[in-house]
Amino acid sequence: MTPQELASALARILTDLVAARGADIVITDQDTQVERPKNREHGDWASNAAMKFAKRIGTNPRELAQEIAERAIAIEGVAKAEIAGPGFINITLDAASAGETARRAVEQGEAYGRGDALAGQKINLEFVSANPTGPLHMGHTRWAALGDSTARVLRAAGAEVTSEYYINDAGAQMDKFGRSVLAAALGEEAPEDAYPGEYIKTLGARIREQLPDLAALAASDRAAALEQAQELGYQLQLAEIQDSLERFNVHFDVFFSERTLHTDGENGEPSPIAAAVDRLREQGHVFEEDGAIWVRTTDFGDDKDRVFTRGNGIYTYFAADAAYYLSKKDRGFGEKIYLLGADHHGYIGRLTAIAGAAGDNTETDITVLIGQLVNLNGARLSKRAGNIIELDDLLEWLGSDALRYWLARYPADSPLALDGEKVRSRSNDNPVFYVQYAHARTCAVDRNAAEAGVRREDGFAPELLTHQTEAELLGKLQQYPGIVAGAAELREPHRIARFLEELAAAYHRWYDNCRVLPLAGEELGDLHRTRLWLNDAAGQVLRNGLDLLGVSAPERL
Repeated sequence: MTPQELASALARILTDLVAARGADIVITDQDTQVERPKNREHGDWASNAAMKFAKRIGTNPRELAQEIAERAIAIEGVAKAEIAGPGFINITLDAASAGETARRAVEQGEAYGRGDALAGQKINLEFVSANPTGPLHMGHTRWAALGDSTARVLRAAGAEVTSEYYINDAGAQMDKFGRSVLAAALGEEAPEDAYPGEYIKTLGARIREQLPDLAALAASDRAAALEQAQELGYQLQLAEIQDSLERFNVHFDVFFSERTLHTDGENGEPSPIAAAVDRLREQGHVFEEDGAIWVRTTDFGDDKDRVFTRGNGIYTYFAADAAYYLSKKDRGFGEKIYLLGADHHGYIGRLTAIAGAAGDNTETDITVLIGQLVNLNGARLSKRAGNIIELDDLLEWLGSDALRYWLARYPADSPLALDGEKVRSRSNDNPVFYVQYAHARTCAVDRNAAEAGVRREDGFAPELLTHQTEAELLGKLQQYPGIVAGAAELREPHRIARFLEELAAAYHRWYDNCRVLPLAGEELGDLHRTRLWLNDAAGQVLRNGLDLLGVSAPERL
């Protein structure tokens, strides 16, 4: 029996008791969620449902708890239900019921822990979205890791998720990039405002190689040469960004070009950015003043109204943001999640206001999450870029698994200072190694069991799993589906990492106390086979959880 199944059973009991008293109260599974008691002598699960509802139905908590407990005894798999304190209900499962979790986890495999808590939700998740004018650096790593893990967790909870990278390939920064790479390609002195770093020279050399007539073109038509160099440099740099993300095990479903917002339709339709102002005007939130077109975003809590088009007819960055939001809306996404860096707090108000001006529900249709900075001791500035710490260098130094795990195990809104040597260490003090080692240990047990002739298919007797460490390990396995659902609903993948560390600790304690292989002279029996089920269940859940973080589960370390 899982905690979710137990909560559902308690909800049904409480619904009957409430109805018997004539109260008009709706009871849901969320109202009767159970928790693991801190003291294992108090049972497997505890509920405070009686204390939550006693006053509302005109009784005292202990009396209501007693009524719930008397009925809870009849729930299949419940061995004992006792009252404690002011009205807690402590529930103990029989060993067979608890042990069934092991078989369920093994048989469901990769599906174990996945659910439908967010079924029916179509979500657009935008993250990283770094300018394509240079390599990814340490400032991008946190949202790359957390964004991809968030997408995985949301999908595991049943949501339909599109992970999206917004390519800022229009505007002044692209013009600056074009001038920088053209000068490098022609061997000219860099412009005063050029992007720094050896990577510009490398791009220039690649452009010169692929456009051998560039110098001649620049002599006759500088603007045309600039256009070609800028476009090729952009494509090369974007490809490098995409390659870095793949090496980091970060996957995007869509790379959305900002330039498409400025492009007219094939049949003469206005560009999305030109059409956006008319769409917002239809909602009644557009006005004109001093020759400029404004959106009254203060109607939705923004600190000031925003300019859409200046008096010279030039669209603002806000206009592109608005058109992009409308594009997401047009593509059928209910919730639009933006993961932004620490210097983007001002975007919360403006993006929320765009959603309101577009006629969306600002409470449910848009979520803006701000991540804090990362400081990594021991990291060195890139030799290529000169003034940044490149993601590629971090991957070479630390590896994708270690970097992703450490970035994922802390809430995004907390500043993060990491010790590089600890991140890459192979010791139990390093949580990623500790969790991966637990998985590798389950695989070693499997190999040894196969050699000794211990096979799962020859027997399963969950009632034999009575050791204290077995109850603890089974309890952790039972919690996993709820952990996934909670992490998805709260958009907090760090909950997965912390759970995996607790699961690994429970597994190591079990391993130290309970043998899968018979001792010398001991007859092979169902206890050994059933423990192999439990071992494999722990390995499966460790694998499933690590996958949600984009981290591998090695079979040997």
